[in-house]
Amino acid sequence: MKIRFHKSFFKDLKKLKKKEKQRVKDALRIFEADSCDYQLKNHRLHGVMKDCRAIWAGGNIRLVFMEKDKYVEVIFLSVGSHDKVYR
Repeated sequence: MKIRFHKSFFKDLKKLKKKEKQRVKDALRIFEADSCDYQLKNHRLHGVMKDCRAIWAGGNIRLVFMEKDKYVEVIFLSVGSHDKVYR
């Protein structure tokens, strides 16, 4: 699996607190090992974001991404609180 990050992901990441950034790192490490690990709560989104998926990084932190060719390539688009990423 090739993992890429959109520039908006890094912009969002800078806004998080230190503890939240660590949760994101941990979630990404788990995701890289097994994208369907139950801890991540990997799920498809609906509505305007129907082409995206999201994972949980603990607390209120979500990571939104697009997967291509059945997880051959993954592009993380945004990270932040539930209300921020699902606007």
